[in-house]
Amino acid sequence: MYAIIATGGKQYKVSEGDVIRVEKLGIEAGESVVFDQVLVVSGDDVKVGNPTVANATVSGTVMCEGKAKKVIVYRYKRKTGYHKKNGHRQAYTQVKIDKINA
Repeated sequence: MYAIIATGGKQYKVSEGDVIRVEKLGIEAGESVVFDQVLVVSGDDVKVGNPTVANATVSGTVMCEGKAKKVIVYRYKRKTGYHKKNGHRQAYTQVKIDKINA
């Protein structure tokens, strides 16, 4: 059984027991989180939402929060001496999926 959920402007395909990294939620480690924007639920039959499946939720437990690896953004224009180096680390929340309620 799997479900497709939407959080943080992205969509994730999850099953029970999966560990996913989503955009930072601001919830401390050990607390539970419920995703109510469930787009598709697949089990014995497939339920597709319009835009979401009614009365379907996915619950999980927050494992930790952190920052991803640094991404280097380098801008350069030739012959002008212009260059700019910038770095970015995206914040994330690691969630373990406990149950899909459909």
